[in-house]
Amino acid sequence: MAQVSILEKSELAARIDSLPWADIQHRLLETGYAVTGPILTPDECAALKAGFGQEGLYRSHIHMARHGFGQGEYKYFSYPLPPVVAELRQAAYPHVAKAADVWADRLGLEAGYPARLDDYLALCHADGQARPTPLILKYQAGDYNCLHQDLYGDRYFPFQMAVLLSDPGTDFEGGDFMLVENRPRMQSVGHVPRLRQGQAIIFAVNERPRKGSRGYHRVKLRHGVSEITSGERCTLGIIFHDAR
Repeated sequence: MAQVSILEKSELAARIDSLPWADIQHRLLETGYAVTGPILTPDECAALKAGFGQEGLYRSHIHMARHGFGQGEYKYFSYPLPPVVAELRQAAYPHVAKAADVWADRLGLEAGYPARLDDYLALCHADGQARPTPLILKYQAGDYNCLHQDLYGDRYFPFQMAVLLSDPGTDFEGGDFMLVENRPRMQSVGHVPRLRQGQAIIFAVNERPRKGSRGYHRVKLRHGVSEITSGERCTLGIIFHDAR
């Protein structure tokens, strides 16, 4: 995978910082997900896709059909993460941590997420969760991803991020991101936000606070990808907690 210079990494961090985070945080708190503007360039997306075949970058290669997860494949990066992946994870974390504190308070959980990703990961590692979780996923025609959650241990950060690396309508057809909200004693609600190449969706890992007539209650969410009808779809997954 092409390496990224210090200057380019700074540009990526500035790109992340320039997003309308107040609006993104509000959207997260109200709906459980938010779509950003483009945060990766086409060249950055292409470099990440090209790196899928470089086995030295990864700690694990999962064929989804073998585990009943759907069809397709994904690979978890090893530490040290590729520069673009590490920079994106580091730069986005402080912004989503602010919303996570509000989220935790509404759910009656212990709040006070560290402001720095390294400090949060130190808590994960102290709990025996030290395996890196950022990953890249690849789907071909006929592939799909079943609805699921990415928890990986008792300690998990409430949000994660997925960046679409492929160009919809050009590189692939179908393959919509799906987010399903399982409401207690009510029918489930599905969301199908549309992404362009380089855009990210930030969404709930497990549950979100939903305001009802008696205050906030917990609503479970699961996510997946519908069937790819043609072409190839690649996604970068940024999970902020590490795995057991």
